[in-house]
Amino acid sequence: MIQEENSVDGQRGRRKTRVGTVVSDKMNKTVVVSVERRYAHPLYGKQVTRTKKYHAHDENNEYRTGDVVRITETRPLSKLKRWRVSEVVERAR
Repeated sequence: MIQEENSVDGQRGRRKTRVGTVVSDKMNKTVVVSVERRYAHPLYGKQVTRTKKYHAHDENNEYRTGDVVRITETRPLSKLKRWRVSEVVERAR
């Protein structure tokens, strides 16, 4: 389930946010977040699920695999990192 909070009301510079699950925390100050999005197939109308992984910055290494987090778009931090973890939505059990 994705909760996009992108604004299209004429505001410039609004940062994109995504909600996803941390699938890897093995790197230093980086987590990999898997974001799932659902949409209707253009011809058949069936619900299709697509998954994309984002590398996100985790300054204090505080997020663990299984945590549901909100990530926010930011300037390029490295070759792959263009997102930053903004908050934890739900902790892993």
